[in-house]
Amino acid sequence: MALRLSVALSRQVDRIAIDQFGMSGLVLMENAGRGVADRLLPVASGSKPIVILCGTGNNGGDGLVVARHLLFTQLPVAIWMMGSIERLAPDALTNYQILQRAGVAVGLAEERFALLRKEIEDADIVIDAMLGTGARGAPRGVMADAILEANRADALRVAIDLPSGLDADTGLAHQPTFVADRTYTFVAAKTGFDHPQAQGYLGAVEVLPIGIPTQVLDLVIKTGFGLGTGP
Repeated sequence: MALRLSVALSRQVDRIAIDQFGMSGLVLMENAGRGVADRLLPVASGSKPIVILCGTGNNGGDGLVVARHLLFTQLPVAIWMMGSIERLAPDALTNYQILQRAGVAVGLAEERFALLRKEIEDADIVIDAMLGTGARGAPRGVMADAILEANRADALRVAIDLPSGLDADTGLAHQPTFVADRTYTFVAAKTGFDHPQAQGYLGAVEVLPIGIPTQVLDLVIKTGFGLGTGP
């Protein structure tokens, strides 16, 4: 039986890893982003841009880590923020500041959406790092507009942890939802991934480890809270 994690359990895994095992949230974010970047390096053309759409939470922080690792292998990367820098979660802000100090430009989607649209149209890969597992409801505003543009693009579409707009617990898709060709999720698949509606949005799913000790999962499984299993 394959392990599935609800949103509540995913948060519990992170909390135990940080509070009881002394892992830094920055380490978990780094491991997540590096894992995705490693998967993308072999498929990037190097001639067309990789567009990374980042939210202001930890999912966006994962995207900023991906951007750093791809940029520093000399790949063309365009990073776009879907909200204001002032709203960045602490670990995501740290990764934004690393890029800023390295002289890497991060575009603000609300200010230059016409350019973002053009970059999505020309992209080799579009990476969705906008909304994480805890998001509820339909994407709105510039984020919804970016999803619609990405879904029309002739590019490889990659979701980090889950496609934005998809409910991680139920597997129901809001409108709009990012239509991924690949979803790289962390620690375990999410309970909603088994829902028939989710299949049309996830693409190929790969579970990536982020360095969390197996003892953390053992502790979480013992609680049984929000735990699901799949075939």
